[in-house]
Formats: sequence, structure tokens, C-alpha cells
Amino acid sequence: MQGSEPEAQARANVRPRLRFGLTSETTPMGGDFPLAYMITWTTYGSWLPGDARGWVERGTWDVQPPDSEREEAARRAMTDVAVILTREQRDLVEATIVKQCEIRGWVLHARNARTNHVHVVVSAALDGKEVRAQLKAWCSQALSKHAGLAGRSRNGLRRWWTEKGDVEWIDDEEHLYNAIRYVTELQ
Repeated sequence: MQGSEPEAQARANVRPRLRFGLTSETTPMGGDFPLAYMITWTTYGSWLPGDARGWVERGTWDVQPPDSEREEAARRAMTDVAVILTREQRDLVEATIVKQCEIRGWVLHARNARTNHVHVVVSAALDGKEVRAQLKAWCSQALSKHAGLAGRSRNGLRRWWTEKGDVEWIDDEEHLYNAIRYVTELQ
């Protein structure tokens, strides 16, 4: 489902700074990092191994076919109920992402918190997996605090997210533009 134009513009924190010749070697992040990352992670229990929509097995890129037995086994192994984010929680996740990127000096190109997953397009002079881990941790802490769950742990007192997620390197202007468009307009 496509969002409205005002919503899409609101989610795009910064218009892409595209200029001729921009590559990972010429970005402000330096040559050891890509131009940007497109990071995606899902909410806990919302997309299990074996899911009828297809699923990706860790360590592979191939979409796996539905497997109802595997999905049921994954559901039985869950330690908490599945998370479906409300509009208020989604807004909190997006605000947290904006704040943490500002604090760290990361360039946030786009973000979009959906009911069962989050997309972020960001430039950072840090490994993409670490960027993802930090954003998930800060979002978990904000959601737990908002829910009245006191205390500190890796994932808050509630398990908000699945383990890991996807980190895609963006190395050229066209890919960056397409990633921003996908996150802000095509979700």
C-alpha cells in the first residue's frame, strides 16, 4: 500500500544529497563504508520461519517455500506474544530513529516504521550491523519505557524485535534514490 504524499515527505527526513560522481569513496563516511545502508528488521513473532508469505533462512538469499510444520514449531518456541506496532508506537520508533541519528551524526535519508517491520536508509561511518543493533536497542528502550516497563536489558523487558535483520549496502546514487523512494513511497 502506498502512503500519501505528505506522509511520504514527512518520513523522508533528508532529501537525497545526490551529486555527479558520488561513490562510497567520496562520501563523508569515508572509503571503508558504503554510501548508505538500507536496514530492515521485523517485529517479534510477526514473520516466522515457514511463513506462508515465504521466508529467508539465515545464511541464504533464497526465499523459502511455506512450511507449516516449521512455522508451528517456531510459534511454540516463542517466549512472548507477537508484536504488532500501533500508530503511536510506530511514531515513537520513527522519532527515536531520528533522534539517535542526529545524536550520532548519521545522515538519515529515510525511515518508515510499519506494523510488523521497520526500514531505515542511513549513512554512517560504522558497520551496518552495528547501526542496526544500536537503532533496535534504542527503539526497544523507548517502546519499553512508553509501555511502562522499567529496567534495562538488551531488548527491553519486552521482546520487541526478531533477532538480527537485513543490512543492504548502497553504493551508488541510483540505488540510494530507489531505496529512499521504496521506503517513503512504496510501503
